[in-house]
Amino acid sequence: MGDCMLILGHRLSQWCGHAPVLEEDLALANTALDLLGQARRWLAYAGELEGKGRDEDDFAFQRDTHEYRNFLLVEQDNGNYADTIARQFYFDFWHQLQLAELKNSSDERVAAMARQAHTEVVFHARRSRDLVIRLGDGTAESHRRMQQALDEFWIYTGELFEVDEDDEALVENKTIGDVRALHAPWLKQVSEALNEGTLRLPQAAGMRSGGRRGVHSERLGYLLAEMQFLPRAYPGAKW
Repeated sequence: MGDCMLILGHRLSQWCGHAPVLEEDLALANTALDLLGQARRWLAYAGELEGKGRDEDDFAFQRDTHEYRNFLLVEQDNGNYADTIARQFYFDFWHQLQLAELKNSSDERVAAMARQAHTEVVFHARRSRDLVIRLGDGTAESHRRMQQALDEFWIYTGELFEVDEDDEALVENKTIGDVRALHAPWLKQVSEALNEGTLRLPQAAGMRSGGRRGVHSERLGYLLAEMQFLPRAYPGAKW
């Protein structure tokens, strides 16, 4: 969770000063700040559980590419504005459902962080849904670009619902829910929004994954080089 929020938050922050209109510039910056705040809390708790003295700064700025466990979806380039909105749309719906599950976690700290983040993410999902519909049901050009972006990022959505042995253990002790059970409601919400926006549900022969095993695209390396430059060049720098 911490790595996904950190990487997506940084990606969105790259729009600051470059978004199509001022309102979108502010909205993306605010979403990025929400995600970075969430990342800080998840990573700080990870450091406490690890017990090796690492804090959120160490996890964010002192790891190499293969040590990150974020979804491939969130590290993809911003592209044009439709690309950014498609990526956000897929992720926000998953994020909203995942946090709703984590609010019932047997780990009270996890449940508390999920409750705190859920209100923010409900708004994120509402906003990205509205934009997908408006772009899909807008001009011929906005419809074409929105559909193209949805098709391009679809292959990364399968990873959102994968589980590994660590997940199985956490499901067993009720720290997390089974994310596979979230696929049906996620698909229903995505389909309803696309239908309202006169867009079609993408189809793909296969899905790409590997991010949660540390197998990333080269895009993450470029992102980390930018994000980690300052604290690595000036050791001891803080958030």
